[in-house]
Amino acid sequence: MQILAGVGGASAPSTVQYLVIGGGGGGGGNDGINSNGGGGGAGGYRNAVTGETTGGGGSAETAMSVTSGVLYTITIGAGGAANVNASGSVGVASSIAGSGLSTITSDGGGFGATTAAGGAGGSGGGAGDDIVRAGGARTASPVQGFAGSSSNGGAGAGAGGGGGAGAVGAINTGGAGLSSSITGSAVTRGVGGSVANPGVAGTANTGNGGGGKSGGPGAGAAGGSGVVIIAYSQDFALASATTGSPTYSGVSRSGFHVYTFTGTGSITF
Repeated sequence: MQILAGVGGASAPSTVQYLVIGGGGGGGGNDGINSNGGGGGAGGYRNAVTGETTGGGGSAETAMSVTSGVLYTITIGAGGAANVNASGSVGVASSIAGSGLSTITSDGGGFGATTAAGGAGGSGGGAGDDIVRAGGARTASPVQGFAGSSSNGGAGAGAGGGGGAGAVGAINTGGAGLSSSITGSAVTRGVGGSVANPGVAGTANTGNGGGGKSGGPGAGAAGGSGVVIIAYSQDFALASATTGSPTYSGVSRSGFHVYTFTGTGSITF
């Protein structure tokens, strides 16, 4: 339980803003024979902060309705693994779930491929470049990001970058992420994985896709884990209990209680 004296009102909120990002997909490896690996897709990006954008080009989602005394379970998705000389792994979904709530789920990012089409996910993974192959599809409902890039075809000709929360992937380049100020500071998350030697891993708790591997045999890079952030007006009381040790801030974003979960836990209002 977390108790901070002298902050907030007496009653629990009825709605809260959220940012829910799934784990990014792992980047594809280079098999040393036919293919550079595609970049992993970013984890799904669902945003309910007024005036901001949700992944895939949508407007902010509706704030989440909450009930006093109900425990809401927060799940943080891991980034997809990178595999030697082979396609990466799909990222793991992040979510908020609780009684009376339609679970808010952000899918993991699609895998970056080796000698295959990119994997589907919150944002799609990029294709391997041995021949012309398709980029991975994005989650269709609700839209959470963009598709991965197709490849040029022919060994070394250009693998696909992973899709990002803010843009489709391109040849060798991951799609752009999105910036949110839910914590009080603008932070860009949900960037698709690019293709490089070596591939660059997705940063933890951003949902960024892992980089694909070019320039010789080896593994791509792992995707970044997801994150869940909840914010609501300081006119209401602090959460009555939390588990999983979320970071609390009532200072960096003026007028808001902000809880950042980087690991699985729960919150009760």
